Amino acid sequence: MSTAPPRQALLYARISEDRAGAGLGVERQERDCRELADRLGWHVLNVHADNDISAYSGKTRKGYQALLEQLEGGRASGVLAWHTDRLHRSPVELERYIAVCEQRGVITHTVQSGPLDLATPSGRMVARQLGAVARYESEHKAERIRAARRQAAHDGRWSGGVRPFGFEADGVTIRPREAEVIAQATEAILRGESLRAVVRGANATGLRTTFGRLDWDTNSFKDVLLRPRNGGLMFYKGEEIGRARWPAIVPEDRWRALVAVLTDPTRRTTTGNRVRWLGSGLYVCGAEGCGRPSLRVSTVGGGSRTGGKRPPAYRCREVGAGHVVRAAEPVDRLVVGTILARLARSDARDLLVPARPAVDVNALRAEADVLRTRLDGLAMKFADGAVTASQLQVGTERLRTKLAGINAEITDAVVPSPLDAIAGAAEPAAVWAQLDMPRRRGVLDTLITVTVLPAPKGRRPDGGYFDPTTIDITWKGPTDG
Repeated sequence: MSTAPPRQALLYARISEDRAGAGLGVERQERDCRELADRLGWHVLNVHADNDISAYSGKTRKGYQALLEQLEGGRASGVLAWHTDRLHRSPVELERYIAVCEQRGVITHTVQSGPLDLATPSGRMVARQLGAVARYESEHKAERIRAARRQAAHDGRWSGGVRPFGFEADGVTIRPREAEVIAQATEAILRGESLRAVVRGANATGLRTTFGRLDWDTNSFKDVLLRPRNGGLMFYKGEEIGRARWPAIVPEDRWRALVAVLTDPTRRTTTGNRVRWLGSGLYVCGAEGCGRPSLRVSTVGGGSRTGGKRPPAYRCREVGAGHVVRAAEPVDRLVVGTILARLARSDARDLLVPARPAVDVNALRAEADVLRTRLDGLAMKFADGAVTASQLQVGTERLRTKLAGINAEITDAVVPSPLDAIAGAAEPAAVWAQLDMPRRRGVLDTLITVTVLPAPKGRRPDGGYFDPTTIDITWKGPTDG
């Protein structure tokens, strides 16, 4: 009597959420599936697993993709899984799996649900029914999670997840060393320091990110600084809904000022090399018909040759005859000299820093809290049937508009001016020497507009090439020159 060879099978295991990160749920599934294979007399060729990945989320599952590739290649005639919902929670994925197995006579056997012969109509019907149930359970669970997170946000509670940098694992208790990094970075940026410089300082502390990395990049650290929780606020789906129950790492008004600075669309930053020249992107091309702040420093095609090399020159980005090309260093020397001479005057602060009207930030905060309470009360009235959906929408829009206006007033009151450190200083030149390039550019952009006008070719009567009269400097603030 002949004995049929054992069915060659692939084993698949998956767990959606692995908080411990140890993969124990996957290991238990594999153990149970191997015991099932022994009972069936199947031979396990390979084990494919996806740890801490949901089949409902739509994210790519590398283990599952490898399983499909081996099935399509005819490597196996059976699949082992702990339950059908470990394989699929998406009808689209299930139909592809059915198509692959039906053509090749692959049998799926699970520890909890028994066999599925997808080569038969009844087997496919059962698989689709189980898939529909799994999809319903996933959607119902997702809705419960969303509702719980929404309620937690309205209550000012943390809804869980990865430990936020600056806080302990409970999401509420402040972790002092990390919180200090956030607070110092916030103040540094409000003083005018660049995000890159702040990130370098954060990396120098040696503190790891919440994912265990030793080095921050600018985007991830910016995301940390922009979190509402740093200011003790709760947001849900991008909307501010109230105060959090945990303490703020930075005062609310300082956090709002930081958000205004980092999200300002006019904020001049670069994604590549750092800006090395004072007027790049600030100086205006004075050519007829141009008038744009389009001058950038280039060493190609401008200036005179010195030792076989061309000195750096501001060149208009617009292509064509007549646009400005000017040696960079003498222009910057003239501009800096003009700024420092003006800041050295005894009336510099009065003339160059417009006085802000007195703003009672505490009163604005209290008014904002009243508006948040009214928003919550309006939502409760809607839930009780005291107001209609249209009344809720109109009332919410009005209250949120008022709240946004108050928050803008708070931000305007605390965002520092680039001139705060230098205007009125005893020795502005010494302060200027200590400023990094982004802060120098902030001072320039606040004070003056520099227009570089076309200049005649050739030497001037004094034997030089640079003509200071072709550099037009216009003061932006009130000044007597």
